[in-house]
Amino acid sequence: MKPDTTALTLDGVQARYGQRQVLRGVTARMPNAQVTAIVGANGAGKSSLLNVVAGVLPPSAGSVIRRAPGRLAYVTQQSEVSHSLPITVRATVAMGRWAHRGHWRRLTKEDRGVIEECLSRLDITSIADRMLGTLSGGQRQRALVAQGLAQQAGLLLLDEPAAGLDLHAKTLIDDALGTALAEGTTIMRVTHDLDVARRADHCLLLRDGRLVAEGPPDSVLTQDRVAEAWGLPRVS
Repeated sequence: MKPDTTALTLDGVQARYGQRQVLRGVTARMPNAQVTAIVGANGAGKSSLLNVVAGVLPPSAGSVIRRAPGRLAYVTQQSEVSHSLPITVRATVAMGRWAHRGHWRRLTKEDRGVIEECLSRLDITSIADRMLGTLSGGQRQRALVAQGLAQQAGLLLLDEPAAGLDLHAKTLIDDALGTALAEGTTIMRVTHDLDVARRADHCLLLRDGRLVAEGPPDSVLTQDRVAEAWGLPRVS
């Protein structure tokens, strides 16, 4: 019998925010230790899908079955973090170790080593003592990605981690995620960037809360399917 290489299974998942239905019967499978890109127009249900997987939004129907080993880490967009939060960059990244130590236990030498490594990977060591709210959007986003990586999770969820960032920040984030992938982490990444999606191992294409297509990016992100997902006229 072949080993199960599925990290996560969604079976008929539906979800709502109040009266508004945001996911409509999504059934999909995410491969273990690979990158799954989640693609679609604004309002397609991409972030809602991550919220369901993370347990932030309970499904109104269907099921989520997780097989990926280890913890789950969720990296939100930097715009969702308050600018007035009184915390330094290093402390932000250190929060990623709470899943291992709890809020009140002292960090170990190993924890501190992980924190410094994650700061270095995202090139934010030099600003580690600055307050998070004083940083540019790109610096804040790198700090949040570093926090996610510090959790050493088996399943890493990222909501548009490189949206609006310059090439340097995007490259640092992509390289850091590549290292996590090589270490066996399963990654689910929401993105509007079709070039990023095409470099993934697996792809989900959503429209209006429904799954339009799933599979290798080359077979999912065809011209006709992308036009359908964005509600554009097809090119004859």
